[in-house]
This record gives sequence, structure tokens and C-alpha cells, in this order.
Amino acid sequence: MAHTLIEKYKTHMLATALLAGVATVLVVMLGVLFWDDITASVFLYSLVKIIVIVVPLLLAVAYLTFAERKVIGYMQVRIGPNRVGPRGWLQPIADALKLLMKEIVIPTNSNRFLFLIAPTISIAPALAAWAVLPFTDTLVLANIDASLLYILALTSMGVYGVIIAGWASNSKYAFLGAMRSAAQIVSYEIAMGFALVGVLIAGGSLNLVEIVQAQQGSVLHWFWLPLFPLFLVYFISGVAETNRAPFDVSEGESEIVAGFHVEYSGMAFAVFFLAEYANMILIAALAALMFLGGWLSPFEGILPDEFLASGISGLVFGSGVHWLLAKTSLMLLFFLWFRATFPRYRYDQIMRLGWKVFIPITIVWLVIEGAAVVVGLGPWFD
Repeated sequence: MAHTLIEKYKTHMLATALLAGVATVLVVMLGVLFWDDITASVFLYSLVKIIVIVVPLLLAVAYLTFAERKVIGYMQVRIGPNRVGPRGWLQPIADALKLLMKEIVIPTNSNRFLFLIAPTISIAPALAAWAVLPFTDTLVLANIDASLLYILALTSMGVYGVIIAGWASNSKYAFLGAMRSAAQIVSYEIAMGFALVGVLIAGGSLNLVEIVQAQQGSVLHWFWLPLFPLFLVYFISGVAETNRAPFDVSEGESEIVAGFHVEYSGMAFAVFFLAEYANMILIAALAALMFLGGWLSPFEGILPDEFLASGISGLVFGSGVHWLLAKTSLMLLFFLWFRATFPRYRYDQIMRLGWKVFIPITIVWLVIEGAAVVVGLGPWFD
């Protein structure tokens, strides 16, 4: 169907792409010409920075779905999507067109307002959290002191979208999926919060820029080594928080026919779909910042400082946003790898892992970390 749509509307798509390209060039030219006026206005300057962050993020969300299908295809010795565009690169565009053309059906006796607002509640925290995520020590939209607390508060709100969607749908399957999701997310939120407390103790700050700067030195100075159990707990809890396989019982197709979004169609369903992938990127980026040194180069402490700070070698091997993107991509690969490898857990297994395994591990490791801070164990806590 997607291939047919592309063929049918190819001329319109090319014209739209051309107009979008021209409009983009005009906007960039106007921005360059009036840059001084834009920077003088706090509102306009902030708006430009928000657009620069959100637009690439939404494109990354769309093409992460394509990457998932390709990566899992290769792992399972399949080709994956390859029909739409060169090597299938236009597949996310075709999917978006298909979903835009579908009707949004609102169930009888459902709460119309809550039914339509639930997808927005799901995706908004995943996008708003990027306001405090630093790309480098200077490239950040809002460098607030309590950025870690802000992220913890926002990511906790995503579950409300799932619960409201399940309740407002007036469907037993949707409501069951929402209840499963609420219990699961609350369970793993506790373990994730304890893992973040470990990062706070190690970094000595709630500010993400300062947490990354506390990891300077070399790969062995990054927090993945002293906080390795917390790193594993945080990332696996992140997989559970985003309802990804093997923790996707809230939308278990074999038991509850897609769970909390079973009654959604068209773009209302697409927003839930985008929220899941936006949360994946957020969890991966946070893992890279808090445990893998963020934008810091893995060659620090190995190659000479002069080599890392000069010319082309400094751009490639020195610290920069490209290292943050590479580490985030590596974390995202694990999300896809898990889905291709593990079968879905039973619900009791998921609850046991969260309450009886992860929470005790984090509490014990926080005690050990506190002792290491007291004695000044180097090179992380001295």
C-alpha cells in the first residue's frame, strides 16, 4: 500500500519537497540576515534553538523506525523495507502519509476530550526533556542547576498518557493494558530513580553539564565503571519504562490485542508510536551523558592533548557533539537488539525483576558508593 501511495502521489511529493527546500533556504537566509535582531530578542532566540533541537529529533524518531526494521531484518536474515525510495529510505515518509490519510475513529461512549489529549500527554514529556539535555558544555537550551531532577519529574509524567488513553477508550482490553503499564512503570521508576541518585553522588551535582565534566580524564574516568550495576539497572529500567520488548506487556498482542492504544487509529495512534521512539532516544541520550562521558572523547588520556585540540584531528578525535550522537546510537542499537533476541516476559517475572532484584541492587550499590566517597576512592571520588 505504501508503495502504491508513493507512485500515485510522486509528483505532488516532489513538488512539496521542492517547496519545503526553498522555504528552508529562505528561512535560513532570513535568519542569517537578521541574526543580530534574533539574538537580541530572548523569545526569538529561544524559539530558534527549540526548532533546531525538535526538528532533527522528530526526523530521528521517524528514521529510527526504519533503522529498527532494517537492523532486525539483518539479524533475522531478512532484507527489511526496500521498496519505497532508494534502498527503502523513503519508507518513514510513506508510513507518515498512510497514517495521515487514515480516519481517527473515536469509540462510542468514550471520553472524547481525554481520548484525544492522551497521545499529546505521552509525547510532550519526551520532547520537553530535551530542553535541559546538553550536547556540549556550551550547547544547551536551558542549563539549569536541577536538570537531573527536571528530567526525572518529566519522564514520570509519560505514564499518565497511557493510563488516560486506556481509561478514556471505554474498552476492557485498553483498560487492562493501561493498568499493566501503570504498575510496570511505577515499579521501574523507583529503580531508575535510585540509579540517578548514584550518578548525583558521583558527579556531586544535579546539573548534567557538571556531571559530564566530572567524568573528564579518560574512558576509565567515565561513570560506567564505578557505577556499572547502576548503569545496567538504569538502562534495563529504561527499556521497561518505554514498554519495549521484552517488557511490552502493556501492549501484548497475544493477550490483549495491542493494549492501551487498541482503539486508536490514524495520527492519534502515530503519536503514541512516536512517543515510544522519542522516549527511546531520550533514555539512550541520558545513558550516554550520565555513564559514558557524553560529548567527551574516548581518546582523552590516550592521545596527546595537542593532537585532540588542533585542526582536523581535533574535530574528529577531540570531544564534541559527534561523540554524544555516536554513544546514543550505540545505546539505541541495544534497544533494537533486545527486541530481536528476547521473548516477552511474563507479567510476574517483570514485577519480580523490578521489585526483588533491581531495587535491592541499587540500594546496596548506593551504600558501597557512599563508602567510596567517604574514603575518597580515586579516580572517581577523590
